[in-house]
Amino acid sequence: MMNKQKIIIRIGRNTLSFATLGRTTDATPSVVYEPYIVKAGIAMAVNLRQAFKSDVLSVSEINQADVLLDTPQMLVPIEEYEEHDIKTLFDHAFPAGQEQRLVCYNVLPSLKAVSLFAINKDLNGVLNDQFDHVQLIQAMSPVWSHLHQRSFTGHRNKLYGYFHGKNLDLFSFQQNRFKFCNSFEASHAYDALYFLLYVWKQLHLVNEHDELHIVGDIPEQAWLVKELKRYLQNIYVINPAADFQQASATTIAGMPYDLMTFIIKGR
Repeated sequence: MMNKQKIIIRIGRNTLSFATLGRTTDATPSVVYEPYIVKAGIAMAVNLRQAFKSDVLSVSEINQADVLLDTPQMLVPIEEYEEHDIKTLFDHAFPAGQEQRLVCYNVLPSLKAVSLFAINKDLNGVLNDQFDHVQLIQAMSPVWSHLHQRSFTGHRNKLYGYFHGKNLDLFSFQQNRFKFCNSFEASHAYDALYFLLYVWKQLHLVNEHDELHIVGDIPEQAWLVKELKRYLQNIYVINPAADFQQASATTIAGMPYDLMTFIIKGR
């Protein structure tokens, strides 16, 4: 039996999942992953409240939650960051329309940047009604931090692509800074191929020398890698089990790479 000590909630545009962390009776670390089937046509806040009441998920004894939000984000250089400006900046980049939302931020000290993102106010209210302590985290934050550390291996420039949902996040680092970071809608392999090669060319990366690393829920992976190899020499598909030295979270089918990275590496 597992003594659940903590819960991580991952919320996407149309997805909701939970991971409980704790220790088994023999004191070994344990992770339980529970995807939740989101009901279309009702707000995510209502889905979350219903999930808390379900028999599958028992949160009555848990008072702390880390919440990964797979939502639009923007980066601000840490030197230019002013907390009182974050709503204005974010609303300009991502107009809210009729949605009532709270603009949040995560500081990325190793990358000298601040990530801005938002959460629906009703959804935030459900979380704070359920838990005493809630930490909001943009889902890309652990991915950026981990792959930034990986980028120091070797002397080649590297472009990283993370597929999640219907999005492809592309980013590259130059020492302790983002050299490039953008998100594209790429639910089809043809779109992914276009954006990968377009950004590669935009960054003036060298086919014979530099590297492309991709990870996540890659659409038509075999076809996409084959097509990429027509243009680029150094292409790598990141294997989470090898990347994280066979950590137990890597054996759980369907767990998104950002959630896996957060569980194993933290923010």
